[in-house]
Amino acid sequence: MPEPYVTLQRRAWAEKSNLTQIQLDVETLDRLRGLGDPTNQQDIAEVYRPLTQLLHLHMVNTGRLYRQSNDFLGLDVNRTPFVIGVAGSVAVGKSTVARLLQELLRRAPGNPRVDLITTDGFLFPNAELQRRGLLDRKGFPESYNRRALLQFVMDVKSGEPRVVAPVYSHLVYDIVDGEHIVVESPDILIVEGLNVLQPARVEADGRPGLAVSDFFDFTVYVDAEEQHIKTWFLERFFTLRSTAFNDPQSFFRRFADLSDAEATELAGQIWDTINGPNLRQNIAPTRERATAILVKGEDHTIESIRIRKV
Repeated sequence: MPEPYVTLQRRAWAEKSNLTQIQLDVETLDRLRGLGDPTNQQDIAEVYRPLTQLLHLHMVNTGRLYRQSNDFLGLDVNRTPFVIGVAGSVAVGKSTVARLLQELLRRAPGNPRVDLITTDGFLFPNAELQRRGLLDRKGFPESYNRRALLQFVMDVKSGEPRVVAPVYSHLVYDIVDGEHIVVESPDILIVEGLNVLQPARVEADGRPGLAVSDFFDFTVYVDAEEQHIKTWFLERFFTLRSTAFNDPQSFFRRFADLSDAEATELAGQIWDTINGPNLRQNIAPTRERATAILVKGEDHTIESIRIRKV
């Protein structure tokens, strides 16, 4: 039965790598990798270089259509940023994917200016989550200021010369009061987050609303079996317990002194009550809305790539 995606196993996808000469040095790769992420130079050559080339093709042709449409309509307006959404579960590696794409696209022909924001900045502050009874549901769609996120992306896509986004600190586990990320007319904007592919909600008056993804030009979903993602989450928790959690300012400082058994139980509980349900209920159901799906195996390696053909 026909389906909207073409699936390429890694070897077939890697053959597309010869179409681009974009390179990434070892030092930069080390800087961009997330905690516990094993992405290496072979992954850059076989997976990310072809994806960068495909993204560049989409960007160039979107720009061509934009110019032709404006000529047809008699409009004289500047082109607005090409917006890429990157979605996936906690601990699946989507942040690494977003950072790698940002760096590689900066090295594409024309050296476009590429900005990256994460939707963490649009989480409600902890005090507001507490007031709404949502502190234990941080990361679920209702824990975000979706109106603010939607307005931010709309403003960027509408050509506003300067748009600001709030800043979230994983160290203090909260929005940083008074700090902002400034986005000033980049050529490309990457928006990374758990729920960026969520469909629109129906408004209180019964009218369909807008979704953030309505303003994306290309979307990537990082996919893996839940059992593998849970294992990666547990491994990351243990690494953080002996590193970042030891910082006196860390929200999670109290977890640094847990025994191995206590840490295993707590991390498993966090997954089973928060991250796992959020993945199954809200994140995974949006996978088929993506333009490209990167499918990972048990060892974090991307094994196949699904590209939407219609």
